[in-house]
Amino acid sequence: MDQIVSHFLSKLEFGEVKIFNNMGVLPLFTSIDQSSQYLTLKEAFEKRLLTITEVNQSGSVPELKVVNKAEIPVLLLDGEELTGAKQNRVLNTTILLKENSETIIPVSCTEQGRWAYATPAFGESGNIMSHNLRAKKASSVHQTLKEGMSYRGNQGEVWDGIAFCRKAANVDSQTGAMRDAFESKEDDLKGYLDAFQYVLHQKGIFVMLNGKVAGFDILSLSSAYEIIHPKLLKSYAM
Repeated sequence: MDQIVSHFLSKLEFGEVKIFNNMGVLPLFTSIDQSSQYLTLKEAFEKRLLTITEVNQSGSVPELKVVNKAEIPVLLLDGEELTGAKQNRVLNTTILLKENSETIIPVSCTEQGRWAYATPAFGESGNIMSHNLRAKKASSVHQTLKEGMSYRGNQGEVWDGIAFCRKAANVDSQTGAMRDAFESKEDDLKGYLDAFQYVLHQKGIFVMLNGKVAGFDILSLSSAYEIIHPKLLKSYAM
Protein backbone atom coordinates (compact mmCIF):
# COMPACT_ATOMS: atom_id res chain seq x y z
CA MET A 1 0.00 0.00 0.00
CA ASP A 2 2.82 2.44 0.86
CA GLN A 3 4.36 1.83 -2.58
CA ILE A 4 1.03 2.50 -4.29
CA VAL A 5 0.57 5.78 -2.39
CA SER A 6 4.18 6.85 -3.01
CA HIS A 7 3.86 6.12 -6.73
CA PHE A 8 0.60 8.06 -6.92
CA LEU A 9 2.06 11.08 -5.12
CA SER A 10 5.19 11.03 -7.31
CA LYS A 11 2.97 11.58 -10.36
CA LEU A 12 1.19 14.65 -8.99
CA GLU A 13 1.34 17.81 -11.10
CA PHE A 14 0.49 21.32 -9.88
CA GLY A 15 -1.54 23.80 -11.87
CA GLU A 16 -1.36 27.58 -11.74
CA VAL A 17 -1.87 29.12 -8.30
CA LYS A 18 -4.83 31.46 -7.83
CA ILE A 19 -5.40 33.76 -4.87
CA PHE A 20 -8.59 35.22 -3.42
CA ASN A 21 -8.64 37.10 -0.11
CA ASN A 22 -6.42 35.08 2.28
CA MET A 23 -6.72 31.81 0.37
CA GLY A 24 -4.44 30.39 -2.31
CA VAL A 25 -5.37 27.33 -4.37
CA LEU A 26 -3.43 25.13 -6.78
CA PRO A 27 -5.33 22.57 -8.86
CA LEU A 28 -3.84 19.06 -8.76
CA PHE A 29 -3.48 16.70 -11.72
CA THR A 30 -2.03 13.23 -12.23
CA SER A 31 -1.21 11.17 -15.30
CA ILE A 32 -2.31 8.00 -13.50
CA ASP A 33 -5.69 6.98 -14.90
CA GLN A 34 -6.29 3.35 -14.00
CA SER A 35 -9.08 3.72 -11.47
CA SER A 36 -12.29 1.75 -11.43
CA GLN A 37 -15.49 3.70 -11.90
CA TYR A 38 -17.62 4.82 -8.97
CA LEU A 39 -20.35 7.31 -8.13
CA THR A 40 -20.15 10.24 -5.73
CA LEU A 41 -22.68 10.68 -2.93
CA LYS A 42 -24.43 13.42 -4.92
CA GLU A 43 -24.70 11.29 -8.06
CA ALA A 44 -26.00 8.26 -6.18
CA PHE A 45 -28.67 10.33 -4.45
CA GLU A 46 -29.73 12.01 -7.70
CA LYS A 47 -30.03 8.63 -9.43
CA ARG A 48 -31.99 7.27 -6.43
CA LEU A 49 -29.47 4.47 -6.04
CA LEU A 50 -28.51 5.22 -2.45
CA THR A 51 -30.60 5.21 0.74
CA ILE A 52 -29.20 6.35 4.08
CA THR A 53 -31.27 5.95 7.24
CA GLU A 54 -30.95 5.55 10.99
CA VAL A 55 -29.79 2.04 11.91
CA ASN A 56 -33.27 1.39 13.36
CA GLN A 57 -36.34 3.36 14.41
CA SER A 58 -34.72 4.44 17.68
CA GLY A 59 -31.47 5.48 15.99
CA SER A 60 -27.84 5.50 17.14
CA VAL A 61 -25.86 8.75 17.07
CA PRO A 62 -22.51 7.33 15.85
CA GLU A 63 -23.92 4.97 13.18
CA LEU A 64 -26.11 5.03 10.08
CA LYS A 65 -27.29 2.39 7.63
CA VAL A 66 -26.52 2.74 3.92
CA VAL A 67 -28.04 0.70 1.11
CA ASN A 68 -26.22 0.99 -2.22
CA LYS A 69 -28.41 -0.25 -5.08
CA ALA A 70 -25.95 0.81 -7.79
CA GLU A 71 -24.06 -1.67 -9.95
CA ILE A 72 -20.82 0.15 -9.14
CA PRO A 73 -19.31 1.42 -5.85
CA VAL A 74 -20.27 4.74 -4.27
CA LEU A 75 -17.69 7.05 -2.70
CA LEU A 76 -18.54 8.69 0.65
CA LEU A 77 -15.95 11.31 1.58
CA ASP A 78 -14.69 12.01 5.09
CA GLY A 79 -16.50 15.09 6.40
CA GLU A 80 -19.41 15.01 3.93
CA GLU A 81 -22.60 16.05 5.70
CA LEU A 82 -25.92 14.21 5.61
CA THR A 83 -29.12 16.02 6.61
CA GLY A 84 -32.48 14.76 7.84
CA ALA A 85 -33.70 11.76 9.85
CA LYS A 86 -33.21 12.34 13.62
CA GLN A 87 -30.21 14.71 13.36
CA ASN A 88 -27.63 15.79 10.79
CA ARG A 89 -24.36 13.83 10.65
CA VAL A 90 -20.94 13.82 8.94
CA LEU A 91 -18.84 10.89 7.73
CA ASN A 92 -16.02 9.93 10.10
CA THR A 93 -13.89 8.43 7.34
CA THR A 94 -13.82 8.00 3.58
CA ILE A 95 -15.68 4.88 2.45
CA LEU A 96 -16.00 3.19 -0.94
CA LEU A 97 -19.29 1.34 -0.67
CA LYS A 98 -19.45 -1.98 -2.46
CA GLU A 99 -22.01 -2.26 -5.25
CA ASN A 100 -25.40 -3.77 -4.26
CA SER A 101 -24.56 -3.69 -0.57
CA GLU A 102 -25.82 -2.73 2.87
CA THR A 103 -23.32 -1.12 5.25
CA ILE A 104 -23.26 0.43 8.71
CA ILE A 105 -21.15 3.58 8.55
CA PRO A 106 -19.47 5.63 11.34
CA VAL A 107 -20.61 9.23 11.71
CA SER A 108 -20.58 12.22 14.07
CA CYS A 109 -23.49 14.50 14.89
CA THR A 110 -23.54 18.06 13.51
CA GLU A 111 -26.87 19.13 15.03
CA GLN A 112 -26.64 18.87 18.80
CA GLY A 113 -30.11 20.22 19.64
CA ARG A 114 -32.30 17.81 17.64
CA TRP A 115 -33.17 14.17 18.17
CA ALA A 116 -36.46 13.74 16.33
CA TYR A 117 -37.35 12.69 12.80
CA ALA A 118 -37.40 15.51 10.26
CA THR A 119 -37.47 13.06 7.31
CA PRO A 120 -37.47 9.25 7.07
CA ALA A 121 -34.08 9.18 5.33
CA PHE A 122 -31.06 11.40 4.83
CA GLY A 123 -30.20 13.73 1.98
CA GLU A 124 -27.05 15.61 1.02
CA SER A 125 -26.43 19.03 2.58
CA GLY A 126 -23.94 20.11 -0.10
CA ASN A 127 -21.32 20.73 2.59
CA ILE A 128 -18.12 19.16 3.88
CA MET A 129 -17.14 20.00 7.46
CA SER A 130 -14.72 22.96 7.71
CA HIS A 131 -11.15 21.80 7.10
CA ASN A 132 -9.80 22.57 10.60
CA LEU A 133 -12.62 20.73 12.38
CA ARG A 134 -12.38 17.90 9.86
CA ALA A 135 -8.69 17.54 10.77
CA LYS A 136 -9.47 17.43 14.50
CA LYS A 137 -12.14 14.81 13.92
CA ALA A 138 -9.77 12.71 11.82
CA SER A 139 -7.17 12.88 14.60
CA SER A 140 -9.62 11.62 17.23
CA VAL A 141 -10.83 8.85 14.91
CA HIS A 142 -7.22 7.80 14.35
CA GLN A 143 -6.70 7.65 18.10
CA THR A 144 -9.70 5.37 18.67
CA LEU A 145 -8.40 3.08 15.92
CA LYS A 146 -5.00 2.91 17.62
CA GLU A 147 -6.78 1.88 20.80
CA GLY A 148 -8.40 -1.00 18.91
CA MET A 149 -11.87 0.52 18.90
CA SER A 150 -14.10 1.73 16.05
CA TYR A 151 -14.07 4.72 13.70
CA ARG A 152 -15.54 6.99 16.36
CA GLY A 153 -14.61 10.63 16.78
CA ASN A 154 -14.72 12.89 19.81
CA GLN A 155 -18.35 14.04 19.66
CA GLY A 156 -17.87 16.75 22.28
CA GLU A 157 -14.96 18.20 20.32
CA VAL A 158 -17.08 18.23 17.17
CA TRP A 159 -19.90 20.09 18.92
CA ASP A 160 -17.46 22.61 20.39
CA GLY A 161 -15.94 23.19 16.96
CA ILE A 162 -19.34 23.73 15.37
CA ALA A 163 -20.31 26.16 18.14
CA PHE A 164 -17.09 28.12 17.49
CA CYS A 165 -17.86 28.14 13.75
CA ARG A 166 -21.37 29.48 14.36
CA LYS A 167 -20.05 32.13 16.74
CA ALA A 168 -17.45 33.24 14.19
CA ALA A 169 -20.21 33.45 11.58
CA ASN A 170 -22.46 35.31 14.05
CA VAL A 171 -25.22 32.76 13.57
CA ASP A 172 -27.88 31.60 16.01
CA SER A 173 -29.24 28.09 15.45
CA GLN A 174 -32.15 26.55 17.36
CA THR A 175 -30.65 23.09 16.95
CA GLY A 176 -26.95 24.00 16.90
CA ALA A 177 -26.66 22.91 13.27
CA MET A 178 -23.40 23.21 11.34
CA ARG A 179 -25.46 23.68 8.18
CA ASP A 180 -26.84 26.99 9.49
CA ALA A 181 -23.32 28.45 9.64
CA PHE A 182 -22.66 27.48 6.02
CA GLU A 183 -26.01 28.88 4.83
CA SER A 184 -25.40 32.18 6.62
CA LYS A 185 -22.16 32.62 4.66
CA GLU A 186 -23.57 31.60 1.28
CA ASP A 187 -22.87 34.97 -0.38
CA ASP A 188 -19.29 35.09 0.94
CA LEU A 189 -18.62 31.50 -0.09
CA LYS A 190 -19.82 32.23 -3.62
CA GLY A 191 -16.85 34.57 -4.00
CA TYR A 192 -14.48 31.67 -3.35
CA LEU A 193 -16.40 29.37 -5.70
CA ASP A 194 -16.18 31.96 -8.47
CA ALA A 195 -12.46 32.57 -7.84
CA PHE A 196 -11.41 28.93 -7.82
CA GLN A 197 -13.44 27.24 -10.52
CA TYR A 198 -12.85 23.65 -11.60
CA VAL A 199 -10.14 23.20 -14.24
CA LEU A 200 -10.52 20.56 -16.96
CA HIS A 201 -9.00 17.19 -15.89
CA GLN A 202 -8.40 18.46 -12.35
CA LYS A 203 -8.41 15.71 -9.71
CA GLY A 204 -7.56 17.58 -6.54
CA ILE A 205 -6.91 20.78 -4.65
CA PHE A 206 -3.89 22.09 -2.69
CA VAL A 207 -4.83 24.94 -0.35
CA MET A 208 -2.93 27.64 1.52
CA LEU A 209 -4.50 29.96 4.09
CA ASN A 210 -2.69 33.13 5.19
CA GLY A 211 0.40 31.90 3.35
CA LYS A 212 0.55 28.56 5.17
CA VAL A 213 -0.33 25.10 3.86
CA ALA A 214 -3.81 24.10 5.05
CA GLY A 215 -4.05 20.73 3.31
CA PHE A 216 -4.93 18.96 0.09
CA ASP A 217 -7.49 16.49 -1.22
CA ILE A 218 -7.28 14.37 -4.36
CA LEU A 219 -9.51 11.78 -6.01
CA SER A 220 -8.70 9.17 -8.62
CA LEU A 221 -11.39 10.32 -11.08
CA SER A 222 -11.61 13.85 -12.48
CA SER A 223 -15.34 13.34 -13.15
CA ALA A 224 -15.91 12.59 -9.46
CA TYR A 225 -13.66 15.41 -8.31
CA GLU A 226 -15.53 17.96 -10.43
CA ILE A 227 -18.72 17.16 -8.50
CA ILE A 228 -17.03 17.34 -5.09
CA HIS A 229 -14.90 20.43 -5.93
CA PRO A 230 -17.42 23.07 -4.70
CA LYS A 231 -17.91 21.29 -1.36
CA LEU A 232 -14.17 21.04 -0.75
CA LEU A 233 -13.67 24.74 -1.58
CA LYS A 234 -16.38 25.74 0.89
CA SER A 235 -14.82 23.50 3.54
CA TYR A 236 -11.49 25.33 3.32
CA ALA A 237 -13.07 28.77 2.90
CA MET A 238 -15.15 28.43 6.09
